[in-house]
Amino acid sequence: MIRQRTLKSIVKATGVGLHGGQRVELCLRPAPVDTGIVFFRVDLDPVVEMPADPYSVVDTRLCSGLQKGPAKIGTVEHLMSALAGLGVDNCYVEVDAPEIPILDGSAAPFVFLLQSAGFQVQDAPKRFLRVIKTVEYRDGDKWVKLEPYDGFRLSFAIHFNHPAVDSTQTNVTVDFAHQVYARDVARARTFGFMQEVEAMRNMGLALGGSLDNAIVMDEHRILNPYGLRYEDEFAKHKILDAIGDLYLANHPLLAAYSANKAGHALNNQILRVLLEDKSAWEIVSFEEDQVVPESLRGQIALLPA
Repeated sequence: MIRQRTLKSIVKATGVGLHGGQRVELCLRPAPVDTGIVFFRVDLDPVVEMPADPYSVVDTRLCSGLQKGPAKIGTVEHLMSALAGLGVDNCYVEVDAPEIPILDGSAAPFVFLLQSAGFQVQDAPKRFLRVIKTVEYRDGDKWVKLEPYDGFRLSFAIHFNHPAVDSTQTNVTVDFAHQVYARDVARARTFGFMQEVEAMRNMGLALGGSLDNAIVMDEHRILNPYGLRYEDEFAKHKILDAIGDLYLANHPLLAAYSANKAGHALNNQILRVLLEDKSAWEIVSFEEDQVVPESLRGQIALLPA
């Protein structure tokens, strides 16, 4: 049986919010079987609980943000990506501010936190959301698609008309039957352009952004002194974001995801399109190892025990 996983112990971190610029304390706790990923604003009285849910996403300006009543938690996608990439089904996420800390702008610090906590295999089958019919969402020349696939594969194409971006690989495919999340995806950082910073800050965004937590470019070049972590880091970060956005479905996907010029908004829309077409998906688990699809075996083998 492929079983659900939670954390073995509690882990904490402190950082700054990318958009609000405020100090944030983050605490990750083990959670029981079938809990899913649940966020808590512990600075509010009473504490506000927000389960991961694509229908709770209300703000997709440069991040994925959840809201329940007046309470918000922004920039959940990098943590959600790490939880998905390391196969964590059940976790309580506590923050004392309206945003998850950005840390270094990638999912790598969250991977480190989760690995430090360790993983507890639970006595219940892991439930996958398997796509059984192709669904697509388009917005002009931007589009995103989910297709049936016995595993989890993501393909992304970016177009920025910028020399620093265009000199890298802008079409990337990651298939977790063969690639490892922590090694091949998690270290890709978010990125932005100096000429857009003033406009974003006037909108109350990117107030905590710096060269320590993002790849920053002027009109011609990358300003970070040590350059890129991956040759295809820009497109890889879009894949990292998509993994986190899709995990708001609260189940790991069995699907092939492909996108062109997409972002948080389209990732959220494709989840809604999928979930609202009940003929396009099913929930499955694998009680015996021999029924696991061959192309999924590598993915499961790479999950931490």
